[in-house]
Amino acid sequence: MAECGRVDSNTSSHTMDKSITLPPDEIFRNMENAKRFAIDIGGSLTKLAYYSTVQHKVAKVRSFDHSTKEAAGDKLYEIAVQEEVTARLHFIKFENAYIETCLDFIKDHLVNTETKVIKATGGGAHKFKELIERKLGLKVDKEDEMTCLIKGCNFVLKNIPHEAFVYAKHADSEFRFQTTNPDIFPYLLVNIGSGVSIVKVESEDKFERIGGSSIGGGTFWGLGALLTKTKRFDELLQLASKGQHSSVDMLVKDIYGGSYACLGLTGDLIASSFGKSATADKEFSNEDMAKSLLHMISNDIGQLACLYAKLHNLSRVYFGGFFIRGHPVTMHTITYSINFFTKGEVQALFLRHEGYLGAIGAFLKGAEEDNPNQYSWGENYAGSSGLMSVSPDMNPMQRARSGTFDMLEMDRLDRQLVNLPLLQDPSSYIPDTVDLTEDAQAREYWLYCFEEALDGVVKRAVASQPDIPEAAERAEKFRQKYLHKLQTLRHQPFAYGSLTVRSLLDTREHCLNEFNFPDPYSKIKERENDIALKYYQKAVKSLEELSWEDRQFALVRGVLAGNVFDWGAKAVSDHFSLKLIFTFCFSSDRPWLVDSFDQWLERLKGPPHRCALFFVDNSGVDIILGVIPFVRELLFRGTEVVLASNSGPALNDVTNSELQILTERIAAMDPVIDSALREDRLTLVQNGSSSPCLDLSRLDKVLAMLVRERQTDLVIIEGMGRAIHTNYYAMLSCESLKMAVIKNSWLADRLGGKLFSVVFKYEVPAGKSH
Repeated sequence: MAECGRVDSNTSSHTMDKSITLPPDEIFRNMENAKRFAIDIGGSLTKLAYYSTVQHKVAKVRSFDHSTKEAAGDKLYEIAVQEEVTARLHFIKFENAYIETCLDFIKDHLVNTETKVIKATGGGAHKFKELIERKLGLKVDKEDEMTCLIKGCNFVLKNIPHEAFVYAKHADSEFRFQTTNPDIFPYLLVNIGSGVSIVKVESEDKFERIGGSSIGGGTFWGLGALLTKTKRFDELLQLASKGQHSSVDMLVKDIYGGSYACLGLTGDLIASSFGKSATADKEFSNEDMAKSLLHMISNDIGQLACLYAKLHNLSRVYFGGFFIRGHPVTMHTITYSINFFTKGEVQALFLRHEGYLGAIGAFLKGAEEDNPNQYSWGENYAGSSGLMSVSPDMNPMQRARSGTFDMLEMDRLDRQLVNLPLLQDPSSYIPDTVDLTEDAQAREYWLYCFEEALDGVVKRAVASQPDIPEAAERAEKFRQKYLHKLQTLRHQPFAYGSLTVRSLLDTREHCLNEFNFPDPYSKIKERENDIALKYYQKAVKSLEELSWEDRQFALVRGVLAGNVFDWGAKAVSDHFSLKLIFTFCFSSDRPWLVDSFDQWLERLKGPPHRCALFFVDNSGVDIILGVIPFVRELLFRGTEVVLASNSGPALNDVTNSELQILTERIAAMDPVIDSALREDRLTLVQNGSSSPCLDLSRLDKVLAMLVRERQTDLVIIEGMGRAIHTNYYAMLSCESLKMAVIKNSWLADRLGGKLFSVVFKYEVPAGKSH
């Protein structure tokens, strides 16, 4: 969240402060490349959307020709940093008081736009039409507000995994994020503005307003102003948050002396809103009246929403609109109401980016010829401000502050992402093992870890670009940005959805890319790959000399040995050399922390699997001396293998382009790998990710198609990031094997082990036989 100059305290909130200075590198980013605009203007907030192209550096690898003797001493491959252009969506939310200054800023920075039209929606679109057209020289094309709202809602539900949340006021974490069902339809959207509209959404283009009410946010504001003489909506909510509704409302116990058991009514239930005001001979406080009014309207809306949900057999009910707008006090009263009227069967769901829905929808309407919905999009944590707590008792200045801008950035992904078809239940799949949003002790530990590791990341980033003088300056900017993100997450752990080790790693990768450090480990990976390749033939020969049973155990230990060597783990980079890794692995005693090796060995005595999908991890020793020999054995058994590696760089993980080159080199030495590649029994594919962790609900569509075509019946996941931090509890509909060495003492202790404990987890779905 970026803050501009403040409005003078004596100035009306609706008067423009001409003196504010907007930091373009933080707010209207990439405006010089903006191509298309949309705007949603409400009663107090403006939401601007625009599409831009972003130039950033990417690390590409290119194979050398090793066919000649002269080339034998050459490097394994060439690493080239190239400029690449990608698409980005920008969404900015600010107070209407700043609209003129913001329009001036946009006009001054527009360079390459070809658009002649700006799509507009919201009640204020007509009011500001002339101003927008005069300032920007663009024709305002107004779009239907409800259509935009639905389009925006569909977009965020499909593209942001932790978009929806349940609000729990008294829990350790007030925001409990929900797993979005792959099929987001049908759902009920309850939009609470001045009145209430209840919309049933059945598909991308099919929705219907099935009901509503004139008693909504405008009613709360209007009656609240009459009762308390308070004219500002946010001030009314602040009053309500401090009030006691029982001073004004007549409760069941006020009538019956306690609960009304035969009807199932508790004594604290409201029997009559404002019921005491008719008989009590006293003045009521503004706080108590505001709280009573809030309960009255929330209960009415909640009951109405429940009736429509039951009538249309809908279990997903999302709430949004001006009345909600992220206010804890309104979310709490709506949640209580829904829970009461449905007896807990339906949850009130809120949206992290609810305020942007109209602007997103208006933008999508104006971009239909490009069809943004044909792509997958991902939130750019480096440029998004995240969800902020606006609880009056937590941060009383939050709503009073002027000059505050919120941002959301969405990057178009190279690959279309879908679920892994082998997830047992995609709607209940949760990638992450520990939710740091709800576990305060774990949260503090991991935030400290990432802060401690920051110096090392900065040094490695600079070292990866030794010939570029300003690399150190960019690395320092990265440090400041990521440190600021960590400090924000310490106070607002819910800012980007559920806080996890995965999201902390991904945020770091986004910030590195922001400052043009696309692959800080590229040279380390190249060196490790080159060294490991020299040992490959010797390792294979040693394995072939073993008996069948000894070889199976040696292959597993080889994967575990390679997995230990991980520059992303501090314990490893501090203490381990290549020699020590193998010493560790070949001296590690069983039983391991999680040990299903005997069951795996027994399974190998049975018929071969049809196809194994192997999610690989690190470069160097891991992929070349651990994974490939293991894969080689599967191929010997008659099992086809799909090797899934990262689409883009993350830490020292092997990327798909690197793996292509490594496999070519190995095939030149090993006829087993060579024939498997030529006969299409060994396939290399991108996983669609640039993360050290693995989300099986967002994988490359090509990979998912291959899984179906090959009738994959075994999934292998290796590495701490992919098999421990994520997917440790993932349930698949086929056999699975998760292998990792725990390289973090805190996590090992949490799982009941110690540093460098081994996890070898072989699972067979219930009711399935070999």
